[in-house]
Amino acid sequence: MAIRSIRKYGDELLRKKSRKVEKIDKRLLTLIDDMFETMYNADGVGLAAPQVGILKRLVVIDVGEGPVVLINPEILETSGKAVDVEGCLSIPERQGEVERPTYVKAKALNEKGEEIVIEAEDLFARAICHETDHLNGVLFVDKLAESEGN
Repeated sequence: MAIRSIRKYGDELLRKKSRKVEKIDKRLLTLIDDMFETMYNADGVGLAAPQVGILKRLVVIDVGEGPVVLINPEILETSGKAVDVEGCLSIPERQGEVERPTYVKAKALNEKGEEIVIEAEDLFARAICHETDHLNGVLFVDKLAESEGN
């Protein structure tokens, strides 16, 4: 495992749309391990592959309930709304209030290639939305609440 460099705000790669993961191989599994190590080292709760320079639809999340790998995640359903403060490992000097759903149902593949369906609430739901946005070239600063002057 290795700690990878996290791309910072202003890097054009963070604004690009990621490609679907076509196969789960040793390289991808190494990337997953590296992403977890990088995220934990930076005290994050989520990390998307574009943040480490890889344009693949892959995110890792750990909001304190154990590590979760989402390959080719797709949000199926959302409900509720809450505004809360978010930060981002790619924009370490900034935080802001963002409105997100309080419930998310998503499907993805896990690291074994099995399709999983996850139902998440609160911080976990927020993390899924935040990290999935990264896969589409969207950053939390694009969604700052009205009170933030955006």
